[in-house]
Amino acid sequence: MTETIDRRRLLTSAVVGGASLVGATALGSLAPEAAFGAPDQAVEPGAPDPNFAEGRITGISAGMLFVTGSDMALWRIRITGGTSIWKLRPTTFDTVAVGDGLYARGLRLDDGTLAADSVWVNIVNLHAHIAAIGRNVLHLDHKGRRVVGHLVPGTSAARYNNTPAVSDMSMLRVGKHVQVIGAWVPDTNEVEIATVYASA
Repeated sequence: MTETIDRRRLLTSAVVGGASLVGATALGSLAPEAAFGAPDQAVEPGAPDPNFAEGRITGISAGMLFVTGSDMALWRIRITGGTSIWKLRPTTFDTVAVGDGLYARGLRLDDGTLAADSVWVNIVNLHAHIAAIGRNVLHLDHKGRRVVGHLVPGTSAARYNNTPAVSDMSMLRVGKHVQVIGAWVPDTNEVEIATVYASA
């Protein structure tokens, strides 16, 4: 039996309440970097991945997220007992709100809903230059636009030259290029920073 069939049966069972799941991380990584990874199954070049959704949440009802994609596609995303949710850190369904953006991976069911393995809420991946550094804040220049990056004590970390993540931000310098993965604050130019990638 293939992994895809196993995952489909597992998630279908979770949707109808017949499975007790330990979390979607058993099916794939919840690390924020995984949101930007390649699909885990073959999709024809140029074709949309039927098991991936992105967009903004327009409604929430009984474990279902109603999402409008950037291409105006309408999604119904089912959150199951096995869905892992990231919103700056691993979290629970009750932190998700109308107006949030998301990426979701899972399996498209026969009724057209997406049974989600993993959902990344408000996730952003920015390549920027540090314009200024303040107390618990990085002012970033991203393609000529200013973005305010908030460092969240106990959560934000830095990786220098691909070393393990540390909480020490002292090696960040004004003018340096960084990659920032974090959570957008909807309808603002602000993000809460999960990880900053920089050279030392």
